[in-house]
Amino acid sequence: MKIALFASAAVITLAMGSTGAFAQSRDTIQVAGSSTVLPFASIVAEEFGAAFPEFKTPVVGSGGTGGGFKQFCEGVGDNTIDIANASRPIKDSEREVCTTNGVTDIREVQFGFDGIVFASAAAGPDFALTPVQVYKAIAAQVPVDGKLVANPYTKWSEIDPALPDQTIALAVPGANHGTREVFQEKVVAAGAEEAGLPEGLSDEEKAAALTTYRQDVVTEISGDYTETLARLKSDPNTVGVFGLSFYDQNKDTLKVATVDGVVPSNESVAAGEYPVSRPLFFYVKGQHLGVIPGIEEYVQFFLSDAISGAGGTLEAAGLIVQPTDTTAAALSAFEAGAAQ
Repeated sequence: MKIALFASAAVITLAMGSTGAFAQSRDTIQVAGSSTVLPFASIVAEEFGAAFPEFKTPVVGSGGTGGGFKQFCEGVGDNTIDIANASRPIKDSEREVCTTNGVTDIREVQFGFDGIVFASAAAGPDFALTPVQVYKAIAAQVPVDGKLVANPYTKWSEIDPALPDQTIALAVPGANHGTREVFQEKVVAAGAEEAGLPEGLSDEEKAAALTTYRQDVVTEISGDYTETLARLKSDPNTVGVFGLSFYDQNKDTLKVATVDGVVPSNESVAAGEYPVSRPLFFYVKGQHLGVIPGIEEYVQFFLSDAISGAGGTLEAAGLIVQPTDTTAAALSAFEAGAAQ
């Protein structure tokens, strides 16, 4: 299949060095970051190399959103990456690291949307989840009778009789992934609020209640989504958390849960109905424009209708297309040098 071929050649793990001055010796665009964006960027890289033979095919690595920003913010120079893929916006703390290291021209480009799903073995029971149920399954401590106690639940049905009578097991992205941060905000924190944390908790106690996961039933995956998929295959009780586009590529062996009664799909995410969705980005180091060849052309190609527009290559690969005026605004801001 064409998409599978695109997703292979340009994907390697990048190991970048420390900040250095431009020697102008590199002529290949280097990209790293989000596991969610990885397959899309890999397709674009291969298509770009074919469409622009005067430029070398960009090298695309993973490492998670946080890992991508860490490399991106190491400094300016041909031994630092040019583009960071991200499944969330850059944080103020990351921007401060960039500034400290001389990366002052950071150009944000939003190119589409994705949902975060809960997937399990196709042969297993159906799941209809809510944020509060997920919180009660995953949190190390949960509120019971106005107090935080060690999580007592061993089966989903103990949380809610409507859920399957199945042992709780979850595989979630590690802290280096943007997916984890969106999951934390839109599912775990929302569920904790609905569950009702005890009054009088200090800020530290509240933060711990929201972010400390159980060690007995939760596996944190620091690698890419293929590791989560392997976990689901090895343990049919496991419910995995990853991007909708990855689920779409593996739906022959998986089924997906509803969240708040909504089935995750391109249509429900695009309509704003599915509650666990997010925009996707890549960030360009403006100070590398005109030095590393092909960056501007790569961005323009990525945002073209044929690639990221309706009916384009990336939609066929699972991207949820954003409105054309959003894409046009992103391209105009990039070309105008609007640093974020």
